[in-house]
Amino acid sequence: MSKKSNLKPKLYPLKFKPILKEKIWGGHHLNYKDSSIAKNTKIGESWEISGVEDSISVVDNGDLKGQKLKAILADYKEQLVGNSAYKRFGNEFPLLIKFIDAKDNLSVRLHPDDKIAKAKHNCLGKTEMWYIIEAEKDGFIIADFNRKMNREEYFKAVENMTIKDVLNHIKVKSGDVFFIAPGLIHAIGSGVLLAEIQQTSDITYRIYDWDRVDDQGRSRELHQQQASEAIDFTYRESKVKYDKTTNSANEVIHNEHFKTDYLKVENRLNLDLTKYDSFTILMNVGKDAKLYYNENTFTFNAKETYLIPASISNISIEAKQTEVLRVHI
Repeated sequence: MSKKSNLKPKLYPLKFKPILKEKIWGGHHLNYKDSSIAKNTKIGESWEISGVEDSISVVDNGDLKGQKLKAILADYKEQLVGNSAYKRFGNEFPLLIKFIDAKDNLSVRLHPDDKIAKAKHNCLGKTEMWYIIEAEKDGFIIADFNRKMNREEYFKAVENMTIKDVLNHIKVKSGDVFFIAPGLIHAIGSGVLLAEIQQTSDITYRIYDWDRVDDQGRSRELHQQQASEAIDFTYRESKVKYDKTTNSANEVIHNEHFKTDYLKVENRLNLDLTKYDSFTILMNVGKDAKLYYNENTFTFNAKETYLIPASISNISIEAKQTEVLRVHI
């Protein structure tokens, strides 16, 4: 009996307690994820899976409920993340998964690449992608400048406070995808709800915050010097085109940091995970569904996220119709 009690629980699809972040620009679409949060609180982000210090995810289902992601990773190692990911990242979970609700504009910002982030912050840089879940009629994002810019012109626009005049606004709709590379000036505009997949990093350099102040009349800190060292003036198309074939893995973004596929599920989709030496993340960006694993059923509602350990070889998604992002390393 005592021998059995010392056995580690077998890994299963893990759902974590969302970590809600109050933001000056936040809305109320994500407040339902935590009943202790007041309905009028401006929640901008729900961190679904996080290994960021001070915001480490805690399991919210099954035998491992209450345990932190880092502790589980240290205990299960390759069984959780896969051999290659464990060799690359050790006990650091490599991705940060969020839902973002922008009632107001986010600050215009950029993120450093791995080289700069390592030198200045001893952490990973931030490569990220956005999947637009909902957008109001005038919903938009900002990505890059609206004309060719060089360093001298950029500094002049910052100094003259005309930076907002050279930003590239892109109108968005549900299903749009954007790749946000390090060094790219960007922002999420008001009226947009999206899923964000990124490297595990919380480093942001703000360059413009729409001249707003908080409840105490204070403006937020800008990071012009850091941004000037990390900005990339090379133009790159940020909007990503992808297929939407039903019950198939449609490649969206595959790079060295993460690989994301779009799944349009009708009735049932069986996923063979044996071809990847990696964990799998499933984000429901559509309607309520269910997951099936080893004759066990898991609720998989809209705007929910699961971490599927690398030791799991197959899983099924069932719904009349839904949309899911599948992410792995």
